Amino acid sequence: MSGGEREAVRVCAAEELVDGGMGVRRAARYLDGDAVVFFVRYDGRPYGYLNRCAHVPMELDWVEGQFFESSGLYLMCATHGAIYAPDSGRCVGGPCRGARLRAVEVEERETPEGRAVFWLPDGDLQPAPVEGG
Repeated sequence: MSGGEREAVRVCAAEELVDGGMGVRRAARYLDGDAVVFFVRYDGRPYGYLNRCAHVPMELDWVEGQFFESSGLYLMCATHGAIYAPDSGRCVGGPCRGARLRAVEVEERETPEGRAVFWLPDGDLQPAPVEGG
């Protein structure tokens, strides 16, 4: 890789992310600690965030992969009810109004196997090393 290029990490096939549906979780390292990132689809586009509420650093999903509240319009923290806009990560209701989820860069593109969603990691948020790998 040269200068500004980053290694893209395949997350899932594009059809695995459905608007307002279940998200996909991936193990990560954030500032030298274990973390999880998640990916969801909203209004036809994939989005990704560090799975850590802006209010208290706890994971958002109450059931693994369940990030949207019942209407499928907002991401919701299961612990204290903070509600986030899925397209910006901005808290629009609850104890951390105005704060934001830590976004990760996401791309959807064609591959030889079909459309897929990719994560483009950045400096302080990287995929977790694969065990035995």
